[in-house]
Amino acid sequence: MKKTLVTAITTALVVGAASTTFAAANPFSDVPRDNWAYDAVAKLAQDGVVNGYGDGTFRGDNTITRYEMAQIVAKAMAKDDVSAADKATIDKLAAEYADELNNLGVRVDNLEKKVDNVKFTGEARYRYTSERHVEGKTNHNGFLFRLEPTAQINENWVAKARMDWESDLAQDTNANTTTVDRVYVEGSLFNGKADVKLGKFPTYSSQGLIIDANVSGGEIIFGDKLKTTITAAKYNNQYASNPEIFAGSSNKGTGNYAAIQFDYPVNDKLALTASYNTVKADVIGGSDKARIWAVGGSYKFDNNISLAGLYAKNTEDATNLGGELKAGNVQLSYKGADAAKVGSFGAYAAYRHIGKASVLDPTYDGVDKGQKGYEIGTTYTFYKNVVGTVLYFDGTDIATDKDASKLFANVDFFF
Repeated sequence: MKKTLVTAITTALVVGAASTTFAAANPFSDVPRDNWAYDAVAKLAQDGVVNGYGDGTFRGDNTITRYEMAQIVAKAMAKDDVSAADKATIDKLAAEYADELNNLGVRVDNLEKKVDNVKFTGEARYRYTSERHVEGKTNHNGFLFRLEPTAQINENWVAKARMDWESDLAQDTNANTTTVDRVYVEGSLFNGKADVKLGKFPTYSSQGLIIDANVSGGEIIFGDKLKTTITAAKYNNQYASNPEIFAGSSNKGTGNYAAIQFDYPVNDKLALTASYNTVKADVIGGSDKARIWAVGGSYKFDNNISLAGLYAKNTEDATNLGGELKAGNVQLSYKGADAAKVGSFGAYAAYRHIGKASVLDPTYDGVDKGQKGYEIGTTYTFYKNVVGTVLYFDGTDIATDKDASKLFANVDFFF
């Protein structure tokens, strides 16, 4: 961990050193190596809030100044999407280095005065899809407007929600009325050793293969290097991208969903993951069950190229669906678009096998449940906070072994 520290520090020196004026606090006084701030920043680096050098490490145990530490804190304060525990750590660091932050021109008044207690973020999104099957093709042309309010409860807890408005541009009609699909609180327990979500919240499995959807219940994440995620909730598939769920049933229903997932970064390049997911639903026609385990990992060849793979299988063979009882994903990725950096881009190539009885609601935009095949895609940042995505899937429907393809185009306007 020590070797993971003084990288965020020196990287943060670009935050505006040239324009800084030195006032009350002495920016060159050293921060002792055993100061609590070192461990606090190391935890932020581990959580990805602040970054190191290009290789993702800190270089040595060099003593740094309060001024350099304040620049790290300023960079962390600029982050929007951080956990409640990390937010509390950042606030504590900001209070400690308030004088240096003021010298940098960073306002920290909100640490004492919670004037603006609610913050809104969101996006406007245009999306076009064209799906082709042997039976014919279907097109969709739609627009979505999304608001995501976050209300600060205290230094450890926040309340969040998400509201969507959708329109079918091809028909000039509203596809849905206003949808509030997330309402939950998020915070830390045990002095920041665990993060908790309660309510109707988003959950995401390894690589998004099994589920990337909203559930109602609770989730806890704990552990330092070995991170453990436990979820216990109700899941209603009526809003899923495809209704087939719970061992391949074509019925929509609400199920009891539980999962445990382990994530372990072996080193800076290799990370491993494993999970076990269960769901039981009472739907029309009886009780459907699924017991899905998954194992996989990812490997970073360098800062630009990475390879990820995951295999999942439903061991509850109640429906004898063969290929529909397993799922897999292999994806090679190059770079990635950053909404804050104009001209940044990414590209990927993947093979996916998504048996509809082995997943709930996967994250992929190209392949659908019950399909397998190849997918390629690219993302590009045209302007600040304007990101475009284009992908193409070519494969087959698993049940019929007939050709299927999909063209997907998306433009996100983040705010």
